[in-house]
Amino acid sequence: MAQQPRGQNATSGPTLGALTGRNCALTLALMEVHLTPEQQHQLAELANQRGRDADVLAQEAISRYLAEEARFVEAVKLGEAAFERGEYLTHEKVGERIDRLFQP
Repeated sequence: MAQQPRGQNATSGPTLGALTGRNCALTLALMEVHLTPEQQHQLAELANQRGRDADVLAQEAISRYLAEEARFVEAVKLGEAAFERGEYLTHEKVGERIDRLFQP
């Protein structure tokens, strides 16, 4: 069996031990995202138009999506809490409000 150099780990590369003398492996989580050829083309074109790196552009888009998804989930939770407190409008009440808005 081949021996790894001091401060190296066979599965994760350099270890914290190489720097501190401790035997703690540093790992970075990487994710591979598969895009269709059309998505790849669109991303490359957009990155080129903006003078940006496609990887960075994709990471920013995912960050925006995750932030929006978290905002949406929080809004749903707030709506559910309001409903449970009895703070809601019936279909009829909504119709009445709309009718009042459009009365001459």
